Order: sequence, then structure tokens, then C-alpha cells
Amino acid sequence: MRHDSLVFKRVGEIRRSEVVAAFTYALDLTEGQPPGHSIRSCFIAATLAREMGLDAAEAGRVYYTALLKDLGCSSNAARIHELYRADDLAFKQLWKTIAPGRGAALRFILDHTARGAPLKERVAALGRILMRGDAIAQEMIEARCTRGAAIARELRLGEGVAEGIHRLDEHWDGSGRPGGLRGAAIPLASRLALLAQIADVFHQAAGRRTAVEEVVRRARSWLDPELVRAFVKLSESPRFWAQLESTAIDIRVAALAPEEADEADDDYLDAIAAAFGKVIDAKSPYTAGHSARVADYAERLGTHLGILPSRQRRLRRAATLHDIGKLGVSSAILEKPGRLDEQEWAAMRTHASYTQAILGRIGAFADLAPIAAAHHERLDGKGYPLGLDASALSRETRIITLCDVYDALTADRPYRAAMPVDRALAVMSADVGGALDPEGFEALTAMVSG
Repeated sequence: MRHDSLVFKRVGEIRRSEVVAAFTYALDLTEGQPPGHSIRSCFIAATLAREMGLDAAEAGRVYYTALLKDLGCSSNAARIHELYRADDLAFKQLWKTIAPGRGAALRFILDHTARGAPLKERVAALGRILMRGDAIAQEMIEARCTRGAAIARELRLGEGVAEGIHRLDEHWDGSGRPGGLRGAAIPLASRLALLAQIADVFHQAAGRRTAVEEVVRRARSWLDPELVRAFVKLSESPRFWAQLESTAIDIRVAALAPEEADEADDDYLDAIAAAFGKVIDAKSPYTAGHSARVADYAERLGTHLGILPSRQRRLRRAATLHDIGKLGVSSAILEKPGRLDEQEWAAMRTHASYTQAILGRIGAFADLAPIAAAHHERLDGKGYPLGLDASALSRETRIITLCDVYDALTADRPYRAAMPVDRALAVMSADVGGALDPEGFEALTAMVSG
């Protein structure tokens, strides 16, 4: 993952579109897509919108629908692992490459359900899916689309964008979901976003020619034939491909952003952090509400410890986003009921580095990156990912670490039930001075015991 960040000036000059666009690298992680997939899909859809001469309002809906089409993607991750006994990241990545038609979908399910599992377990998993296949597919897409639309509303992007995201998986011939809409009944933004998604997936996997072939292959089944013709015409331009493949694609997408009446002020940045906190927590049923609770605990503990009001906002945002890197960790690991093996534990530890990489590229949140990403570091230098010690750990990081551990212990996990408060504090006390800040632990104890 690239670590370069978009450059911003003062908060009052930050553009909403650029902050949101930078966050989409987190969505690419949880879809198992190469970094920049959402950005490139937005470029394709927005360029087509411009070539088609869409008015500013419709072009804006297309832009944000394509950019944020995967907002709800984390909501079905655990369910995919549970039903298909598969790595959700790999499963979702490959699912986007299947050919149209029920036959291709069935072959994919037969090939990828419970691969490597004992025969009895594999047969049982396949039996459950084949018996309820249609209902399962509807459930998965409904959860993803509904969740994505709800978060788009929280980001104040308008009902058109929310509906565009909700209808992403509808197909021109009526074979899609969740509503089985057909033809022009599907929002134009949804039609363009789906075409752009297919084009980018196959372009990344196999190059320009395959991207065009796969888009054409889906004309009149999945895709609006008029939009397919527009894409084929656009694909004849070497300049289009050069821009799509450019390392400056972020800048090009920013240039295509709709005009914005208001810039991203502090209240909107808070809303973005809260929205992506919900994306994080939807990754696993065991983390539902975790980011918001850690943020609440951190804000209260910061007050107990005398954190200045001017820094409280930064603390809350960092606490909300501390686990954003977990979007890049397989649900097979996050949901495992037993002890992780060495390889699985190594994969789990990558989430802290992902948090640094994602937040580090967002100019408005770049100062949060080292605070949030260090929440598994220890005062004694035995933590990860960098092995930092007390001299390098900020007060905000120490607060987030305490609150993260406390919430993890007092909530249900795959491997154990939630602990009572007294028991959780007793467990934490053994790590005071080694992993946990003594002053902070004392304040936390007073805060939760009162």
C-alpha cells in the first residue's frame, strides 16, 4: 500500500471529496482489491459521465456512487466466512471476476466453498448453501447495499447517492439484486458504477483488452448497452488509459469532483470518522460498536487525565479509527474461536501497519496515524508493529490502548464470553507498567468503578 498522502491546507480549505476519496483505500482492503480500486472506478464512471454530457447534479451522484460503492462491503465479511468457510477477502476478490449467469456462480461456489476442509465438512457446507442459495445471495447483497446506503446518508451525500449505492448490484436484464430492477428503472449512477467496477477489476487482472471484452460481454445482461457503447468509444482513447494507469490517479479524480458548496469543517470530519468507524465494526459481529465505545471511553478518560479540550477531538477521532486496518484482515482470523497459529498471528498484526498507511495518506487525519496505529505498542518496547517504548508513545496513544483493552475484555469475543468489570480490571492490572500506562489505568479504574 502506498504511504503518500494527499496534501491539504487549513481545515477550512479541506475538500470533502478528497478526504472521502482517501478513505476508500480502506474499502479496497476489505474487498480484497488492489489499492486504488475505488479511485479508479470513480475515474472511469466520472469520465463517462463527462463524455455523456450529464448535468452537474447527475454527474455528482455518479461520482460519489462509484467512489463509495463499497461502503457496505464489510457487513457481509463474517457471514461469507461462516457460510462458505472461506477467506472473505479472497472470496470477494474472485467473485467479482465470475462470468454472467447462474452456471458460473454455481461453479464458483462449488470450487470455493470449504476448500481444503475435510470432505464431511465440505459436503455439509455445500448442502446448506445449495438448499438456501437464492435466499443467501439476497441476504448478502441486501445487507451490503442497505448498510452502504445508510452510511452514505450519514456522510450527507444525498438520497441520490444513497440509492445509487443501494442499487449497485442490479442488472440491466432484471437478474440482479436486491430488487430485481430492470433497464432504466436502475439509477444511472448505479449502472455507471457497476460498469466501472467491472472495467477496473478486469483491467487490473488482465489488461486493457480484457477489460473492454468483459464489459462488452455483459451488455444487455448486467450492463446498459448504451453505456457499454460509450465505454467502448472511450476505450479507443490512449489518453484515457494513460490517465487511468497514472500514479497521479488520485489527483485526476480530485479534479473530476463535483463543486461543493461547503468545505469539510471539523464537524464533517467527525462525521467521516464516525461513519468509517461503523464500516470497521461491521467487519465482525464481535466488534459491533467497538470503535464507538473505545472513542467514548477515550474521551471520558482524556477528561479525567486533563487532556486539553483542543486535543479531545483529535483523541476521539484516533480512537474511532484505531482499528481501520482490520478491514484488511481475513474474517477467518478475526472469527477464529481458538488460539491463532504463528502465521495467523502475523497476519493479525498487520492491521496496525494498515491503520498507519490508511490514515497517513489522508492529509486531514495524518496526525492521527501514529497515535492510532501505535495502540498495540507497549511501554516496555515489546509491542507491535514497531516495537516502540514509553519514550515514543504519546499520551493519546496510551489512553486509546487502555480503552481498547478494556472494551475487548468486557465484550464477547469468539474465544470467550465478556468479563465483568472487576475481572477485566484485574487482568489489566498485571500489564500495568509493561503494556499499560499506570496513571491512565488508575484513572480508568476510577472512571468505570464509580
